[in-house]
Amino acid sequence: MKTITMKSYPIKFNPILKEKIWGGTKLINEYNKGNSHSPIGESWEISGVEGNISTVMNGAYKGMTLNELQSRFTSDFLGDENYSRFGQDFPLLIKFLDASKDLSIQVHPDDELARSRHGGYGKTEMWYVMDHEKDASVIMGSRDEHTALPVSGFDATSVDSFFKREKVQNGDIYSIPAGMVHALGAGVMVAEIQQTSDITYRIFDWNRKDSEGKKRDLHIDLAQEAIKDFSSTKRISYKASPNTMTKTVSNEFFTTNMVDVHSKYKRDLAEVNSFVIYMCVEGRTSITVDNHTEILQAGETVLLPANSSEAAFYGPKARLLEVYVDPAMHAYMEAAA
Repeated sequence: MKTITMKSYPIKFNPILKEKIWGGTKLINEYNKGNSHSPIGESWEISGVEGNISTVMNGAYKGMTLNELQSRFTSDFLGDENYSRFGQDFPLLIKFLDASKDLSIQVHPDDELARSRHGGYGKTEMWYVMDHEKDASVIMGSRDEHTALPVSGFDATSVDSFFKREKVQNGDIYSIPAGMVHALGAGVMVAEIQQTSDITYRIFDWNRKDSEGKKRDLHIDLAQEAIKDFSSTKRISYKASPNTMTKTVSNEFFTTNMVDVHSKYKRDLAEVNSFVIYMCVEGRTSITVDNHTEILQAGETVLLPANSSEAAFYGPKARLLEVYVDPAMHAYMEAAA
């Protein structure tokens, strides 16, 4: 019988903040992510991206890196089948994004293309809208059944006639498979769950210039080959109930459920066979695992090792995104391929 050696508790990591040309102030001023005076676009909550490895903030493993946890505790940390699949590669990148300006219109490669071009993983992702300004929107696909980008490129007028904007509301969820054209709009803050990849092909960047007066590179030819989906909107319909787990997005790369905690809620994790991540996107609650308790409030994230059997949440009220990698979904997709 396997001896479990990893301590099971709600692990918090130090956020890795990213200055972005389109970033805002909410991550600093409203979610207490630091004291930067620069526009912060992203808070990388859990990252195994080379050069941006998360470090533990709390508890028995404080100061250890994500890679060290994974190397030392292997399947206790990831789950048996996930460790067999990913080895030392942590499979997810967990972020909060604050856009004060439109992001570039972009697309990400799938696994096959990313491996052949970059030797890495593709990028399937999802967004949960945490906050938005009046009339804020996202771009999801094109207005018509296009199959190619225009050779002449875009300007600020033609881009809005080609691509489809959709106004957002708090609580909207978007599934964005690799190969789908998309852009986060100005005034939108999201929780983002994605494969571990930092590969983006820019199609249009609103003709803006960086601090040195240079336009950022575009990748039209690379993007054209990567595009699989021009026109499909991937907003997810769901109906959440108090103290109930609601499924939202499930694919071979990650599963995301919504949990609305009202007063108290217990989650049996014995059969999940994966690490489990909780992102608090609204409110405040506490989470207890094996007699270890952490407070979790909006804009915070914890990770539970795969050897965690149960998580108990105690009010007052919070909305959480529960994220894990389901080996059964991977096996299903492999069989269907």
